[in-house]
Amino acid sequence: MAEHRARKRFGQNFLHDPGTIEKIVAAIAPEPADRLVEIGPGLGAITRPLLLAHGRIDAIEIDRDVIPLLQERCAGAGELVIHQQDVLTTDFSRFADGGRLRLVGNLPYNISTPLLFHLLDQAAVIHDMHFMLQREVVERICAAPGSGAYGRLTVMLARGFKPEPLFTIGPGAFRPAPKVESAFLRLTPHPAPPFPVGDPARFAEVVARAFGQRRKTLRNALKSLVDAGQFAAADIDPGARAETLSPEDFGRLSCILSGLG
Repeated sequence: MAEHRARKRFGQNFLHDPGTIEKIVAAIAPEPADRLVEIGPGLGAITRPLLLAHGRIDAIEIDRDVIPLLQERCAGAGELVIHQQDVLTTDFSRFADGGRLRLVGNLPYNISTPLLFHLLDQAAVIHDMHFMLQREVVERICAAPGSGAYGRLTVMLARGFKPEPLFTIGPGAFRPAPKVESAFLRLTPHPAPPFPVGDPARFAEVVARAFGQRRKTLRNALKSLVDAGQFAAADIDPGARAETLSPEDFGRLSCILSGLG
């Protein structure tokens, strides 16, 4: 297969370690009825073994130059349908066909957070997601209130997904090797919302503003948005800082601001 130079603008780091690939496929454990969608298949390190295990994959790839190499690597392994497009603007319901999707991917680190927020809005058509991410991002997703990693990403994803960190992956498993460790994560949509948030847009605004200035108290970070009476109604100390509140606390405050308290 022809050599392809990884492109920095696409955040490309190609997985090549056989042991890691085997662990990933085992963790996903595709079933015959699954609807698999791979995000950023690159040169097919995961794609080919998943095809051999399952038989069909829809793959979303933005880099048109890797597509012929991907097709070459996966020839004869199964039915691979490649969609050359930007995953950040992809409507995943088009792949669901009335069912729910299993998403997998080695996510480019430079778009991981906006992509996770994009997928949060499409959780209704997702069965589960298995992603390689920067280890720091996985730690943020799984963080507990009060920890240094806890923040906006933790709270926003908590309303949509249950996170489960599976294993870490060293830089040497990729070409080129990134400067950071990676981790493999399972995200499973909640069968029902774990807590109410009222207006989702208001919830997102409260969380963003609260963590936008982490050193400020909630009273100062949310001034002009939340008054003393609303803090009291939500049973939240306005002198506290954002990282001390649970996702449920933010949901309760959002409900008050949405007129549902």
